[in-house]
Amino acid sequence: MTLSVKQVTIKSDGDMFHETFRYRPHHISKMRPDNIKGVELHDGERGNVGSIFVWSHVSLNGKLKVAKEVIEAIDEEKRLARFKVIGGHILEAYKTFSITLHVETRGDESLVTWTFYYEKLNDQTV
Repeated sequence: MTLSVKQVTIKSDGDMFHETFRYRPHHISKMRPDNIKGVELHDGERGNVGSIFVWSHVSLNGKLKVAKEVIEAIDEEKRLARFKVIGGHILEAYKTFSITLHVETRGDESLVTWTFYYEKLNDQTV
């Protein structure tokens, strides 16, 4: 299993950022219309572990792609959510692919940490 971590400092409320990904991921397409074309609830209830969402997004090569993910875990106190990809084009290249989103407030800013856990299907996967 490979691990990749990306951190971004944002100048918005960390609670609101966390809640958007947990309860209102469909709003992300309004925030990033160039990349995210839509997020639909497929099964379950927004914000609950076990809920499944289907993301329509533009890939790095400009093609419209779809990814299906399930909410695996939520920790409100730590403002952490973990998602696992369970369908779509990502699994054409990866055996497993999970994302953990963690938000920490630091004064007027928030630090967002994206941790990607994945296992490639083969060595040709970028």
